[in-house]
Amino acid sequence: MSDLPFVDEHCVVVDLAATELWARLLPRVERSLSRGGGARYARVVRTVPRGCGGARPLALGSDFPGFRVVGVLPGRELALEGRHLFSTYRLVFRIQELTDGRSRLRAETRASFPGAAGWVYRLLVIRSGGHALAMRRMLDAYRRP
Repeated sequence: MSDLPFVDEHCVVVDLAATELWARLLPRVERSLSRGGGARYARVVRTVPRGCGGARPLALGSDFPGFRVVGVLPGRELALEGRHLFSTYRLVFRIQELTDGRSRLRAETRASFPGAAGWVYRLLVIRSGGHALAMRRMLDAYRRP
């Protein structure tokens, strides 16, 4: 899925070293994407994977609703993939250590939206700004303990 079209990238600077941010990222990314509204949304659009499985904290091959871990570079990168009725997508989190004990967390989204239903979905979720808002809110949460 590395050939999926680029959708967007968001980043935030966090007052944590890369190792501390990595330890925070693994449990929080699953929680923020698969619980509450995220879990309901995953059921409605029939995501694959649908359930949870594999190692915890997240590791290569771990699943949670809407995502499978397809790449891990410990302390640096977490790559997730999934699909649903309207899209096939990849979400990659990258951590960059900064010189002052802080880190930069980036989230890159790539996706395809096949057919007329995919076109409408892209319009409603991506072009509306809803996806960007959700990503910024999720990344901003890493600034808080």
